Amino acid sequence: MPSQASQANSEQKYAQQHITVKQWHVSLSAGVGVITNPLHGGKNVPLPLIPRIAFYGERWFFDNGRLGYTLKENQQHHFNIVSELNAESRFFINWHPNNLFVLPTSTGGAAFAQAQNKPQPKKIHVDNIDKRHLALDAGGSYHYVQQNHVLSIQLLHDISNVYNGIRGAVQWQYHSRIGRLKLKPTLGVNYKSAELNNYYYGLKAHETSLGKIDVGSSWQPYAKIDASWPLSEANSLRFHVAYYDYSAMDSSPLFERNYSMTAFIGFDHTF
Repeated sequence: MPSQASQANSEQKYAQQHITVKQWHVSLSAGVGVITNPLHGGKNVPLPLIPRIAFYGERWFFDNGRLGYTLKENQQHHFNIVSELNAESRFFINWHPNNLFVLPTSTGGAAFAQAQNKPQPKKIHVDNIDKRHLALDAGGSYHYVQQNHVLSIQLLHDISNVYNGIRGAVQWQYHSRIGRLKLKPTLGVNYKSAELNNYYYGLKAHETSLGKIDVGSSWQPYAKIDASWPLSEANSLRFHVAYYDYSAMDSSPLFERNYSMTAFIGFDHTF
């Protein structure tokens, strides 16, 4: 999940990040990185520059495209209302905002093919289907903080009338240090409704010779690790790698591989 005000406060305590309210926080990472695209014909996204732009008020906050409002918080419990762009369209749109802010996202097709006695297509090229549009999601998030552990839960709904479904996530994150090295391993699972999966990864009748192919709801695990080595007060060496599993989407002919990875190494400067 992207960072937010309550999570930033947790990171201040455990990762020793300085978060000040009513002040802009801007940093820029420069280096070598990539987001791999799992779709047939989809282009990988290079990551030479990764900005972070955040502002925290007493209640309202903005963090890398995520806008939210804190309903209630104390040392352990944090309740927020949040909104953000849905990340699924990043594989269909080269200049997607989520490709810029990446550091702190029933299988009817096979049954239909068998019923029609036609072979399942080996691949459908992403350039040969209709445009998939950006969607704006909003909903609630909850964070539970216990020592160096942060458990996060969120549930969001499409409020832009693009796919008219829901998505959720459960995530565990651990903040640790080994000497000067700061480590942040993360494990989680995303839930995506059938409406979301059908819109982005299903196929309409005119997009394939098989006719309409639906993709059901899915649970998709992911894992991340973020590491930083301070070089000075404003500069650090940054490493990030993430793995997102898409094996639950194997009924969609759009997929060339069943995973997407994000990897980056470079230098980070805080302004």
